[in-house]
Amino acid sequence: QLHLEESGGGQVQPGGSLTLTCAASGYFFSHHHIAWFRQAPGEEEREGVSYISEDGITTNYADSVKGRFTISRDTAKMTVTLEMNSLKPEDTGTYYCAEDVAVDPAKWWNRFEYRFWGQGTQVTVSL
Repeated sequence: QLHLEESGGGQVQPGGSLTLTCAASGYFFSHHHIAWFRQAPGEEEREGVSYISEDGITTNYADSVKGRFTISRDTAKMTVTLEMNSLKPEDTGTYYCAEDVAVDPAKWWNRFEYRFWGQGTQVTVSL
């Protein structure tokens, strides 16, 4: 199990950019799949936004963010970043990073694939 801490959230105008960072602490970071989820205000469900495999080779994105968001990982720094560009009001929400060692890449979007979560960081896109 890794301890995860998100940072980088904030308020930005539509069309703006933010970069979120998920900092991990613990052992064997390179064995862990990492994903970003978001929970919109008033919604109970968390939506899978992006995923990166334990080796960094495979990445996946929700259709709603393809072409705008980029996920990457730095094994030496034990971080996963989510670069978000061309932000829209519908991107507003609390963003969480999640991890586990045994994730089916075909189900990366399913929150039940991940046992361990950070506390979240708030992203607000508004004028």
